[in-house]
Amino acid sequence: MEHFLFRQLTFVRNQVLQAVEGISEETADQIPNGFRNSIRWQLGHIYVVMERYAFQYMDLPVQLPQGFKEQFEYKTSPLTTPADIVVPTLSELKFLLKNQIERISNELGNRLQDNVTPYTTSAGMKLESLEQFLSFNLYHEGMHFSVIKIYKVLLSQ
Repeated sequence: MEHFLFRQLTFVRNQVLQAVEGISEETADQIPNGFRNSIRWQLGHIYVVMERYAFQYMDLPVQLPQGFKEQFEYKTSPLTTPADIVVPTLSELKFLLKNQIERISNELGNRLQDNVTPYTTSAGMKLESLEQFLSFNLYHEGMHFSVIKIYKVLLSQ
């Protein structure tokens, strides 16, 4: 039986993907006044953080395309991305995001209670198991989903 957490993760991820339907490549790269990131950055960041939460802290290999760490990690910005980095298309990002939760469920679904090296998030939450990391991701991804919705409004004015 599938764990309810994976249904929640899938629900949130689908909300993110629906929010960016119809966004153009140009709009995805615009940075609203007063901000430092774009919709494309939000999507890449969601992917990178979930890879870290699901795999890195379990001491498993992450699937990060070349340049993702430099573009989408915490404290990065399109304003400071090196010029030689290949920027993924929206289609590429959506493909990665669409398949990520199922891949995590298939590979780690029976390891939710596994302990990891404890990690304290930038928000101050201490995480000590895969289940805690994936549960915390609901909060993290929800924040970035809200930012995407705000950017869409600001960029349409």
